[in-house]
Amino acid sequence: MDGSADRAGGIVDLAIIGGGINGTGLARDAAGRGFSVRLVEQGDLGGATSSASTKLIHGGLRYLEHWAFRLVREALKEREVLWRIAPHIIWPLRFVLPHRPGLRPAWMLRLGLFLYDHLGGRTALPGTATLDLRTDPAGAPLAPGLVRGFAYPDCWVEDNRLVVLNARDAAAHGAVIETRTRCLDARREGGAWTVTVADADGGGRRSFRARILVNAAGPWVAEVLSKVVRVRSPAAIRLVQGSHIVVPRLYDHDACYILQNSDRRIVFAIPYEGDFTLLGTTDRDWRGDPAQVTATPDEITYLCAAANAWFRKPVTPADVVWTYSGIRPLYDDGATAAQEATRDYVLARDGAPSEPALLSIFGGKITTYRRLAEAALDALARDLPARSGKPKGWTGREPLPGGDFPAEGFDALVSSLLSARPWLPAPLARRLARAYGTEAERLLDGAASLSDLGRDFGSGLTEAELCFLARNEWARTGEDVLWRRTKLGLKLTEAQRAAVDRAMAGAGPA
Repeated sequence: MDGSADRAGGIVDLAIIGGGINGTGLARDAAGRGFSVRLVEQGDLGGATSSASTKLIHGGLRYLEHWAFRLVREALKEREVLWRIAPHIIWPLRFVLPHRPGLRPAWMLRLGLFLYDHLGGRTALPGTATLDLRTDPAGAPLAPGLVRGFAYPDCWVEDNRLVVLNARDAAAHGAVIETRTRCLDARREGGAWTVTVADADGGGRRSFRARILVNAAGPWVAEVLSKVVRVRSPAAIRLVQGSHIVVPRLYDHDACYILQNSDRRIVFAIPYEGDFTLLGTTDRDWRGDPAQVTATPDEITYLCAAANAWFRKPVTPADVVWTYSGIRPLYDDGATAAQEATRDYVLARDGAPSEPALLSIFGGKITTYRRLAEAALDALARDLPARSGKPKGWTGREPLPGGDFPAEGFDALVSSLLSARPWLPAPLARRLARAYGTEAERLLDGAASLSDLGRDFGSGLTEAELCFLARNEWARTGEDVLWRRTKLGLKLTEAQRAAVDRAMAGAGPA
């Protein structure tokens, strides 16, 4: 354990259950402020909900019709903050909202976009615009007869990488991050929490002490309360399934579409990994084990039909090359439909003033994770000891690992990689810069030729990159690499994916 984490006789300040975006974001903020942190995650970092998002840093245009002005305003402000601290994994997108009579009226869309323009203190992102889809290139892939549309900005994020980079920066500030570690028991004893954990395979049982326990278990937040802490949940949770499908690219430009449906749900169509289009998401209530969630045939059919209602090029379930699905652990505000349930976060504190605090996190969205962490530390201020560290708000000013870009921006970073290494293929340089930012230099350090990076498993995924992910980013399996840290599973053959699995398992090259 790091020296900062075993102060005061081995009692850490915060024990965090859950290694999704909320848990790792809180770990980063707390560790940077000087608090000792120990985070345990039962699987891979961001292995559940946080890797199953639509991968947007956005205000949430559709939330305005549910009067969620505070949430939208906070999220809009965060877009440019997060873009600034992680410009390698976050970048702007242009969204096109086509209008069709019989759905939301044009005046409502214009009003929503006006609020979107002015609620969040936008400075670097462009404003909204009205489009003539008969002449604008954005209208070309759409169904005939559409006349009017609207355009607005939001941002894209590589969601799992955002989780991992928060964990890495937390560790750099002294936090202990334990993956594949299940929390078995947590109880108040002697003015602190005694937390018992074990390796996910059941071995390596051990205990530690913590002043404060934070339940950031996402879809398992209620289960942690009932089975691990054994207290009654202070809030109701609504589990909502969201599924996405990936199909061959539906159009040639780089804009995205936000598509209305007759059931008032929204489906996004987003260029994905160069050769594909991402379609999602669905909203349906879920009952069962969140670990067993998969996109259902009904959801796949629904997303295909949603695309077919707007695009010229037809989509069928047979076109789907990949699906993913996650469970959103939403605070249950009593909304009738799943898509209407609030995406805002709720922080619930348990324990008398004289008892060690328990803070449970309900709901939230990836865009506001940093503000959630600040709110959590505010809620725990009276329970935390005095520590000398960074001030509140530091996480919005200091870049995440790899985000310390040259002033000239991303293209300058790619150029610097290529100029120093003429042997490096340009597509590979660009992918590494996107994934790792300035840390691509660290990954490539010592290589004087392409062969120095070791075996190429396909699409430029080399042994050097696998080693980097295993040593620095808690990657343990082929799935961690192919479907979370990167999305290269989409581009590798079954045999190539199997070879990555063997390499990550330590079997060596086939």
